[in-house]
Amino acid sequence: MSEPTPPHEGVALPIVQVGDPLLRQSCRPVRDFDESLARLVADMFASMHAAEGVGLAANQVGRTERVFVYDCTDADGVRHCGAVANPVLRLPDVGDRVLDESDEGCLSIVGERAEVARPDTATVTGVDEHGDPVEVTGTGLLARCLQHEVDHLDGGLYIDRLSAMQRRRVLRAHARTMESSATT
Repeated sequence: MSEPTPPHEGVALPIVQVGDPLLRQSCRPVRDFDESLARLVADMFASMHAAEGVGLAANQVGRTERVFVYDCTDADGVRHCGAVANPVLRLPDVGDRVLDESDEGCLSIVGERAEVARPDTATVTGVDEHGDPVEVTGTGLLARCLQHEVDHLDGGLYIDRLSAMQRRRVLRAHARTMESSATT
C-alpha cells in the first residue's frame, strides 16, 4: 500500500556534495516533533523533487537531524512516499538474504552511478514527522532507497560499497561534472 503524498510547500535547499564533512557524520536522533521538523521535512521533499531524486537524508541539505524522506516505487511498481525519523534498518538474515546488484546513484554525487549489491528487501522502523510510529518494508527500488538513506544518516555513502578502483572512477567523474557545471 502506498502512503499519501505529503504537501510540498517546502523550499528546495542546495544539496550537499561529496567531500563535505557533514556527509560523513552520523546524524543525531530527532527529539522534538515540532514545526521546525515539519518545515525541514517539507523542505527536504521540495529539495528531493527539484533534484529529481527518490530519497533524501537531512545531512544532504546541511542538517544533522536523523530523518529522511522518500518517494519511489517498490518492485511491484507501487509508489511509496513518506518521512522517517530515527530509523532502524532491518535486513533479512544472511541465510535468507537475496542480493540485488543494480545501478545506484546519489544526489550528493551528481551525475554518477555504479552497480551496488544490496539486499532486495529491507524494513525501516521509526517515527514520522509527527512522532507517530512507522514501519516501511520495501522491495526493489524502495528497498535500495531505504538502505541508501539510512547509510547517509550513519555517515555513509554508496561509494563506500564499491571497490577502491570503482570509487576513484566515480569521484573523478563527479569532480569533472562539478567543474563543468561551475563554468557554465
